[in-house]
Amino acid sequence: MQYSEKVMDHFMNPRNVGEIADADGVGCVGNAKCGDIMQIFLKIENDIITDVKFKTFGCGAAIATSSMATELIKGKSIEEALTLTNKAVVEALDGLPPVKVHCSVLAEEAVKSAVADYYRKNGKEVDFDCEVSCDHCASCGRND
Repeated sequence: MQYSEKVMDHFMNPRNVGEIADADGVGCVGNAKCGDIMQIFLKIENDIITDVKFKTFGCGAAIATSSMATELIKGKSIEEALTLTNKAVVEALDGLPPVKVHCSVLAEEAVKSAVADYYRKNGKEVDFDCEVSCDHCASCGRND
């Protein structure tokens, strides 16, 4: 399997790794088939993502997509973060092998799950698609 230099860089030197203890929003998603689990932590001030961290258990592509997704939303407004797509993550990494594209989908879903958690904590309506095609954790409020 051939990975781009950017994928390898984000795998070997991931950005924004860790946890935010007093996070304003936390999203957790996973893929039961491959075993990848991503958790995104957001710190938000005046609707701007001032800090973002991630913890990912998974393959190199899962780590790279998590790292890139955090880089793409850091400093952005919540609304801008909600426009993040898995395609944008893949493009920012100069591509992924087809069998690893699902990792970029998880990264997009983890960001949306974290924003949904922030909205719920602040009494805001979640009016965007937060459907996750995986096993759900308590962060997104679905346990089915």
